[in-house]
Amino acid sequence: MNIAIRYLSKLGHTKDIAVAIGEALNVPAVSILDEPSLSEQVDILFLGGAPYANIMDGHLREYAKSLNKESVGKVILFTTSNWSRRTVRALKKILMAKGIQVASSFFYAHMLRIEKGKERAKRWAKEMIKKQA
Repeated sequence: MNIAIRYLSKLGHTKDIAVAIGEALNVPAVSILDEPSLSEQVDILFLGGAPYANIMDGHLREYAKSLNKESVGKVILFTTSNWSRRTVRALKKILMAKGIQVASSFFYAHMLRIEKGKERAKRWAKEMIKKQA
């Protein structure tokens, strides 16, 4: 199973969670600012970001719009913020409109509890992969 992890993180919280997921799955977590389009075909794409001023960042929106169902089997979403899960809902809407399968559950870590969230993210990522097998 080919797995990729991509994220957008302005404050470092989403990066911390992406890296924790990567550690659990032995997969590198890559910022979409470093790789603005998916460079490989994947079975599972973990995609994360957080709302900024309560809206999704334009880079993340464009990244989601650039994905296609021929290169991504399924997307599993994760987010960090102080209270909103708006980014997950917006990403899910974009991806599903493109015919890309999106996992029904997602990971959320409160931005003030990232350290505790890292271990939860590792366990969650492993569970999500088991469900896909």
